[in-house]
Amino acid sequence: MNAPPPELLKQHLIDPEICIRCNTCEETCPIGAITHDARNYVVDAGVCEACLACIAPCPTGAIDNWRVVARATPFSTAAQLQWDALPAVDATMPVAGTHDAQPAIVAVTKPRTTADSPLPGERDAPRDSAAAQALVDRAPGATIPPWSASHPYVNLYTPRAPVAATVTGNFRVTDSASGSDTHHIVLDFGATPFPVLEGQSIGIMPPGVDADGRPHFARQYSIASPRDGERPGYNNVALTVKRVTIDYDGRPVHGVCSNYLCDLAKGDSVQVVGPFGNSFLMPNHPGANLLMICTGTGAAPMRAMTERRRRRQPRETGRLMLFFGARTRQELPYFGPLMSLPRDFMDINLVYSRTPGSQKRYVQDAMRDRAPDVAALLADPDTCIYVCGLKGMEAGVLAALADIAAVHALDWPSVWDTLKREGRLHFETY
Repeated sequence: MNAPPPELLKQHLIDPEICIRCNTCEETCPIGAITHDARNYVVDAGVCEACLACIAPCPTGAIDNWRVVARATPFSTAAQLQWDALPAVDATMPVAGTHDAQPAIVAVTKPRTTADSPLPGERDAPRDSAAAQALVDRAPGATIPPWSASHPYVNLYTPRAPVAATVTGNFRVTDSASGSDTHHIVLDFGATPFPVLEGQSIGIMPPGVDADGRPHFARQYSIASPRDGERPGYNNVALTVKRVTIDYDGRPVHGVCSNYLCDLAKGDSVQVVGPFGNSFLMPNHPGANLLMICTGTGAAPMRAMTERRRRRQPRETGRLMLFFGARTRQELPYFGPLMSLPRDFMDINLVYSRTPGSQKRYVQDAMRDRAPDVAALLADPDTCIYVCGLKGMEAGVLAALADIAAVHALDWPSVWDTLKREGRLHFETY
């Protein structure tokens, strides 16, 4: 495609109807072109170089939208922050703080993929720009699924047209004496199609409005059940939801969606969007090994994958190894069901960071304790690694993998690059 005339600009925009505010795009952007407020994520046309680094990691595709506008007056970030939907073709938008109208959109491009050609006219930024390549070099995990993963369906239902699901189960999966109130919630879709895969997520739309009087946006939750349903053969999914009562700094806060979900009763109706996610997917070939590393509610996709593998025994022969961390045993979700699994089915390693009278231990400490076994999995081309939990665990897990590789004569930079290139190392952190 030829570049637009110099007076025109192909502007990068984020669809607020599809965006689930997961912050992946802002964290991924190598030059800080993406910002957000309490409502929307937006791209600054004056900073964006169209390097496409943010496209593949986005779980919903909201990031992959473009409009050709007059270069002198692109859609401002202030205007974008007010949007509830992308502007239609030939729409005009007032510039915040002025009485001028932004020019009509003169073209709309079709959604693109990272395999498409570079965006022409955007400062002539090549697909393999230094900024994009630097990001690829330091990205922790893959943005493509394993070769044998099933095809995922995404964005079947949107905030404008959600699907209703019925609550068929809601029970606590942490010790009743624990301060961590985590629930296992089952949602049934009845006859409405809602195909999902292990590793995908959905969005829940809590009722009511925010402080500005606008409907609450959807919150994202990983699916904790396998593709054939929480109950085999049923069109339902399970979620693992922790009731949020304090923020990361320990200050009291009321999590809008988590409290809504944890308080649901059987028979209640819930508005759902999605599903989302096209890379954090499990392999399907029988000899695949799964190395799973998680904390807290990051156990959700690991439960889905583990249950999928359990139901397919003895056809699946690959090894399962789990490193699961929590503050205390009482705060670890699904402790009872985990302990009931046969020892020869999955190699389970539990660690706790706040057990009174005991030394703090994290998942990376347990990984180092099991270094020979982890190294054997790293060296096996059939191994896929999944990491899910708080963002802060990424560095510790990568450092542990690098240390284990070094001790066992594995070239970690080469192994790391191979894992990412082959879609065998995945992070889902928040």
